Amino acid sequence: MASIGTPATFALAAAGIAFTPHSYDHDPTASGYGIEAATALGLDPQRVFKTLLVDVDDWLVVAIVPVTGTLNLKALALATGGKKAAMADPAVAQRKTGYVVGGISPIGQKSQYPTVLDESAELFDTILVSGGRRGFDVELAPTDLLALTKGIVAAVARLA
Repeated sequence: MASIGTPATFALAAAGIAFTPHSYDHDPTASGYGIEAATALGLDPQRVFKTLLVDVDDWLVVAIVPVTGTLNLKALALATGGKKAAMADPAVAQRKTGYVVGGISPIGQKSQYPTVLDESAELFDTILVSGGRRGFDVELAPTDLLALTKGIVAAVARLA
């Protein structure tokens, strides 16, 4: 399958990181983009991760957590040396990352932000994150994701 050209796939290719593209037909009425991806691709939803932009003490931070859970804002603040965390406004997230909500990739964003990957990613050889468009994910090793984003691993998800 040919990969879709997005800032995320271009960044992965430029870094020489192996990834597998996964496209699916996005349902515009779907409310949970990550669960939609896991279901459409027939994958364990614990391997599919969502990308969230968070304001931690007036600094933007990227959090990557499983679609089966939610972000623990207090844990994210602690992991990044902050005191208070709140979800960034969706319009701010889109403007700052260059991606639309539901298609925000942790890779290839307009600017590099501190990135925290939930520790549950380490349970898998590969995980899926948005490839930069709704209906498109990329599968890669968590270690490669961390290397490319200069991210850290921490327990920041509340798993269902």
